[in-house]
Amino acid sequence: MDDLYREVIVERYKNPIYRGELDPNDITFEDDNPLCGDNIRIDLRVNEQGIVTEAAFSGHGCAISQASADLLMEAIVGKSLEYCKGLTKTDILDLLGIDLGPVRLKCALLPLKVLKAGAYGLQTATDELVEEGEDS
Repeated sequence: MDDLYREVIVERYKNPIYRGELDPNDITFEDDNPLCGDNIRIDLRVNEQGIVTEAAFSGHGCAISQASADLLMEAIVGKSLEYCKGLTKTDILDLLGIDLGPVRLKCALLPLKVLKAGAYGLQTATDELVEEGEDS
């Protein structure tokens, strides 16, 4: 089963569906992983009810960070900002479908950290953002 998920990661890395930028956008946030140099920017369009109507990501990095961003964008279109705020690292790991070591985990979680910082309207993103809500 891991091989199937690995294929999905490689496919999403090579041919991302949600790569791009939204201009204008309602929410944009960008951050990087200083350990490896991965960089992710997420742009969202949100309607009056707080529902994500469009999502896009840009940046550069390893296959894990880029595939994670693409899968995350797919998962949030049509969902509320409150839903986005409640996502956890377990949700990202479920999207990716494979076990990751600590270094690759940081790569996979960068898009979630960026999404949540943007959804909360923060000026800076912290690692604690990807841990929130895990006990709920």
